[in-house]
Amino acid sequence: MQANLEVLEGLVRRLDISVPMDQLEAEVQSRLKRLARNVKMDGFRPGKAPLSAVARQHAPGVRQDVLGETLQNRFSEAVQAHQLKIAGYPRFEPKAGQAGTTEMTFSASFEVYPEVKIDDLSTSKISRAVVDLGDAEVMKTLEVLQKQRRTFASADRAAVEGDLVRFDYQGTVDGVAFEGGKGEDFAAVIGEGRLLKDFEQNLIGVKAGDSKGFDLTFPAEYGAKELAGKAAHFEVQVKDVQAPVLPAVDAEFAKALGVENGDVEKLKSEVKANLELEVKRRVQAKLKERAMDLLIQKSTLDLPQSLVAMETERLMKMTEADMQSRGVQTMKLSADMFTGQAERRVRLGLILAEIVQANQLTARPEQIRALIAEQAQSYEDPEQVVQWYYQSPERLHEIESLALEENVVGWVAGQSQVEDVTTSFEELMGRA
Repeated sequence: MQANLEVLEGLVRRLDISVPMDQLEAEVQSRLKRLARNVKMDGFRPGKAPLSAVARQHAPGVRQDVLGETLQNRFSEAVQAHQLKIAGYPRFEPKAGQAGTTEMTFSASFEVYPEVKIDDLSTSKISRAVVDLGDAEVMKTLEVLQKQRRTFASADRAAVEGDLVRFDYQGTVDGVAFEGGKGEDFAAVIGEGRLLKDFEQNLIGVKAGDSKGFDLTFPAEYGAKELAGKAAHFEVQVKDVQAPVLPAVDAEFAKALGVENGDVEKLKSEVKANLELEVKRRVQAKLKERAMDLLIQKSTLDLPQSLVAMETERLMKMTEADMQSRGVQTMKLSADMFTGQAERRVRLGLILAEIVQANQLTARPEQIRALIAEQAQSYEDPEQVVQWYYQSPERLHEIESLALEENVVGWVAGQSQVEDVTTSFEELMGRA
């Protein structure tokens, strides 16, 4: 076997692989004979068809299989001989002008993994959020939980933000009613964003029994294209204004949130524990993001385009499947929409693999166990969740990948200068 290696542009390589035709045909005939022992063909009992008839029907497919397997085997041998690390899959093409030759030569084009160079990080700085979680944050969270369980009661006053308004409405554009522009007994909470902002603002100050007319302009990016950017007039008849009624933070409230004995102090401690866990996750996620950004800035490598294409295809299929699962009408997705994200993911994957290998950053069993336990904390039966992870190699592999990422972030933090930055809980949660 000959396997000459040629270095092309960038990461692209080419191997010329020769396949002796007599060996290939010998294997084809051997397989046809084995096939003839059991094959079913019209006009013959199973296994009784003559070899010539079997060959006429099955030889092309068998020959293609044998050729494909032979090329893969010889390609693997050549790759080992040249000590290559293949990225993606090879593309085999027969060389021209080989009719009547005793062997066929194929060109296998492929990419190899790049060399990854990471600059010194000792002078680089990354920030880490430090959050002081106190009683105020616990009370704010309880207020959110109260609002989630609020009720509404009729109020003999003008509507303010947060009130529920029940009304009929009729909209027109240039004096003509439009589809979806009429509603009866419609209810909306002012400030929740269910309606256009200008519509909601016109509900502030109305009372039960009021009638009100007002103009507004649909946004240019409005979903209904026939209305986008157009001026409309609405007439509203208010039926009821209801004020929110929050439940008291008492034993019944605690029981409703899973504290069986109704202990309010236990509820507060559980809320604080959940907040602490969420703060830890957010701080780690932001530190990871900054560490990854730093690695991209400080690393030099060529990207295997075959890996980028594979990741682009994977992201596109994931998006399509997600849209279908949520009942969203699948639009025509373009690969260009995912190329940037795919390039970043491939780049980071190669950088992380280099750091893990160079520094032997293995995922320790106790680290994996701790991560699984942390994931399980949010569930009613944590131990059952732990068992669920350990029952599946695929799920365990996902946790192992998270552990390796944690180890890389720790390595970056150890190599660079980490600045602790005092951050409010609201800012960390993106509410500032």
